[in-house]
Amino acid sequence: MRKITIKGIDVDDFNDAAITYVDKGQQPNNYINLQFYYWFSKNGKKDIGEPPAILDSGLVEFSRFQIERFLQSKGYLKAKVTDTISVKKKKAELIFTAVEGPLFKIRKIQDSIPDPKVKNLFTVNRPRFSHVQPGGRFDTDSLAYDRDEFYQIMKRNGYYDFYRQYINYSYDSTFMSSVVDIKMTIDDPIGKAAHPLYTINNTLIMVTNSAGRTPGKADTIQVDSQFRYVDYSHKFKPGPIIDYIYQRKGQLYDVDKQTLTTSRLSELNLFRNVPNPTYKKLPDSTNRLDTKIDIVPLKQMSDRVEGEFLFNGGRFGYNVGNTFTDRNVFKSAAILQIKTNWSVLYDNSSASVNANGIENQDLRLGASLIYPLIISPWNFPTLGKYGVPHTTFSSNYQLFYQYSLVERTSFINSITYDFAETGRKLHTLTPIDIEFSRGIINPIAAQELLSKNLYSYFYLIGRTVYTTGSQYTFQYNTIMLNTFSNFTYFRGSLDVGGNLLALVSHVFNTPRDTLGKRTFAGYTFSQYAKGEVDLRIYRSLGGERQLIFRLNPGLGVPYGNSSGSGNNPENGLIFEKNFYAGGANDMRAWLPRTLGPGQFNRATYYASIYGAGPRADSARSQFKYLDQFGEVKIIANLEYRYKLLNDFFGSKLKGALFVDAGNVWRLYKQTSPPDPNVEFRLNNILNSTAMDIGTGLRFDLGFFVFRLDAAFKFKDPQFNGSQQWVLVDHFNELFNSGPFKANYRATNSGDTYNFMQLNFGIGMPF
Repeated sequence: MRKITIKGIDVDDFNDAAITYVDKGQQPNNYINLQFYYWFSKNGKKDIGEPPAILDSGLVEFSRFQIERFLQSKGYLKAKVTDTISVKKKKAELIFTAVEGPLFKIRKIQDSIPDPKVKNLFTVNRPRFSHVQPGGRFDTDSLAYDRDEFYQIMKRNGYYDFYRQYINYSYDSTFMSSVVDIKMTIDDPIGKAAHPLYTINNTLIMVTNSAGRTPGKADTIQVDSQFRYVDYSHKFKPGPIIDYIYQRKGQLYDVDKQTLTTSRLSELNLFRNVPNPTYKKLPDSTNRLDTKIDIVPLKQMSDRVEGEFLFNGGRFGYNVGNTFTDRNVFKSAAILQIKTNWSVLYDNSSASVNANGIENQDLRLGASLIYPLIISPWNFPTLGKYGVPHTTFSSNYQLFYQYSLVERTSFINSITYDFAETGRKLHTLTPIDIEFSRGIINPIAAQELLSKNLYSYFYLIGRTVYTTGSQYTFQYNTIMLNTFSNFTYFRGSLDVGGNLLALVSHVFNTPRDTLGKRTFAGYTFSQYAKGEVDLRIYRSLGGERQLIFRLNPGLGVPYGNSSGSGNNPENGLIFEKNFYAGGANDMRAWLPRTLGPGQFNRATYYASIYGAGPRADSARSQFKYLDQFGEVKIIANLEYRYKLLNDFFGSKLKGALFVDAGNVWRLYKQTSPPDPNVEFRLNNILNSTAMDIGTGLRFDLGFFVFRLDAAFKFKDPQFNGSQQWVLVDHFNELFNSGPFKANYRATNSGDTYNFMQLNFGIGMPF
């Protein structure tokens, strides 16, 4: 099959929709999927790729009939469709030609509803939902929509026994004048004068063991006059479960509250199976419903491993994480998570200070206790209408080590609340965040930094400092991230620290350190404000094809006890609060911490300090991965995602094409020592922006995604002028050696220049 053409349909949306009514077996093949079939399927013995679509005259006739019915359902009641088959070089083109005829419109709408309560409910709500109006297009899809909408309204208002079949439409079309009269009827139940209203009575909660069985004796508790709790797992207290059951005794039956109960119990992340509550009518004339909720818990303990691997020439690294989860601490539905993450970077290049060994590593250990409610001195209501709220108590330890340079540790303790304002709006507030960080510099490195006036690096990694702060994050449309719809995602965060300590230190006039900084309990504290935005625009291109644009700016401003400028390098953001660029999730052609700030060129920078020679080469290698940070970040990404194969060894195989652009910059001009073109300036932003292009594969297993990306440096801001367009000017050296790479190696202490960066990871980059 080569092509499908549909003629004669005036409305573009209908033309696109009509193609979907062509039988799948007669749709043209995706070229790439077809080639995979020819290469790997071995004549259909393996289900790889997409077999060629074979022309079938019976399916062509079926498709013609389906398109004709579709047009008639859209108001073209006299529509006729014919088909033509054109064959060229054993490839067929299907041509469907439609004669739409006149568009039928609605002349009048009547209803027949004998039940006065139902009549009133319909009359009040119809203006809010109906797509069927006099003068509008006659459309059977709109009639079906109206039926479903009113069915849901009935189920929200106590009509447990109401069915869609009670709602019927009849219509009379006058072909000569192209109009339709519609009559909607809502019948009463057979043998009854009205539809009965039902109220909620008692509720039985049944918890099995994790295998779904009910062995032995259960924990049975009569909680109150409504709830009876039976737990065969012996692991749960009834309170956290009952908090998220929204149907209360005496209330009218409401299908939305039924669905809400199921959703919230599932979101507790404690249960493997939470079916919708079931109802049983009491054997009397009171129209009451007893409710039963059956729950199958997950295994209490679980463990998950994640990782990423990056390599580029002689440099490579990995990031391995492990998460241990206990889902029901203290039988209170609280979740304990213990996370370990270890990132290691090796540098086997001749310029490395530790060839064949670890260049730097980052170890993080954290424990979080997460309660499914808001815990505070104030009595908050259960904020569960749009999602389960959480209170998280967390404690984290981080060790950053760079060979022959620094060992830096930090402790972070916090209390965080998150809750959903609506189904799309999520708030996260950390009112209390206490951070302590300490850096121990290698004595030889410390002496070297101070002797060359590299104070900004010395104080960045060598300070012992702590702060208390607060953070707030707002997210919009997180619920849409796994869909293929058109939407915008937003995540904005604000982190402010040190203000309370500054106030206390001024009130009590606490001592200052040797640099004139206020101290509290013997230690300097940090003051800063840091904000970051992640804005993404998702556009569907049909099927599982998407185009995503992402803008990720950030700004950190030290002030007060940390007032920063190029002339006061001992001030500024602490090491953990600065921005870095490079890695598998932003600028993918660069390794982490190897891009920027601005037009920073390590060879030129250290040559200006030490002059040419071995000492400059040694310092340049020793301080690698330390000197590329900034208080300003702007990253932009454009990515096209598409499906390649439905079944590739048990996974969906998807592809991606992407462009990344951005950098980090220093907030102030650096003068000690001078470092030109690293600070953020509007007149230099384009010249100091990096760009890469690339492609990737995503192996979608459903519950997680393996990702392999190949990114190529396109514009490198460490060079000047037209020399920045490295991929254009030196494309012939992409995989081969040449004069450009040889010159770079000679002027950069033996470092090789790598155009391509491979990133392997789990999960999508954004």
